[in-house]
Amino acid sequence: MNEKVRILYVDDENNNLVSFRSYFRKFYEVYTALNAKDALDILNTTEIPIIISDQRMPGTTGVEFLEQTIKEHPESIRIIITAQADIEMVIDSINRGQITKFIQKPWDWEKLSLTIENCVLQYNSKVEIKQTNRELAKANDELNKFVYSISHDLRSPLMSILGIVHLAKESDNKVDDRRYLEMIEECVSKLDLFIKNMIDYYKNSRGEEQRESINFNELGKNVFDVLKNQDPGMLFELEANQQSDFYGDSVRLQVILNNLVSNAIKYQNPQAKMRFVRLNITSDNNSAIISVSDNGIGISKEHQENIFKLFFRTDNSKDKEGTGIGLYIVKESVEKIGGSISVESTPMVGSKFEVIIPNKKENP
Repeated sequence: MNEKVRILYVDDENNNLVSFRSYFRKFYEVYTALNAKDALDILNTTEIPIIISDQRMPGTTGVEFLEQTIKEHPESIRIIITAQADIEMVIDSINRGQITKFIQKPWDWEKLSLTIENCVLQYNSKVEIKQTNRELAKANDELNKFVYSISHDLRSPLMSILGIVHLAKESDNKVDDRRYLEMIEECVSKLDLFIKNMIDYYKNSRGEEQRESINFNELGKNVFDVLKNQDPGMLFELEANQQSDFYGDSVRLQVILNNLVSNAIKYQNPQAKMRFVRLNITSDNNSAIISVSDNGIGISKEHQENIFKLFFRTDNSKDKEGTGIGLYIVKESVEKIGGSISVESTPMVGSKFEVIIPNKKENP
């Protein structure tokens, strides 16, 4: 059931408030106030999309009251009601109080209902536009970061390869030639990782959420099969307890697990006697809880709230091969499918990432 839209009506005549509330309470969440002060008290604690005020009130006029609401409630739609058809007052209302509609007393209930419905639509449009603008600003900021990163993270390995090739051409030593090939291989691996992350980012940001049957045991095995060759000496542990059918976005789940498990392999503690990565998945009719834990180098407390930001890298990870995109993609993917992610970590002890996602058994 959709939440009712909140409306505030201010009028110094109590009979008007009672009749207004009685007529609209089935359709809206109605708040009423006898004066501007009481109305402002309500607005201080509750976000009201539609604010309606009578013009003639003792102490503070409707226009003056609505003018006071602009700063704290810029998105709200304001309506003025008056018994006088004074064109100068109408103009003043529009200019000072940012009034959207002007209604004369006594009003026609059907016309008033239609006016409020139109104002609700206008409010929703304003909110959607504001949200779209925020998303566009975020996308523009990310694009700027990508342009910089591409110029640096792609060009740097390419220039290194060119330099190594130049040295190899002048060398007659087979030992040096092998070392040069290893250096080229390392640079190509960096390029491949960066391009892979860019593809994951693009797929996640552009693709619509999919809904398909998920077998978590198979999904976990596939992830381990793909990544375990990165460190054959590591212990890979999988436990999947799936209690019912689960539906979700398998592509995004694959991206999430690939990045989390890959990081667990990459950021291992060199002092650990037995390196491990554990993938634990428990699901039921409502949700799935996925945890990826390791005994790696860990993340300091001060960095844990920043690790999901684009291109952020901790001090102890900068000597490792990485781009600073993986965890950002993980968080974006989790949020795209309506889930949440958290991390617990202790430096030189290990990390545990926990993802909770809803079961999309019903159609979205």
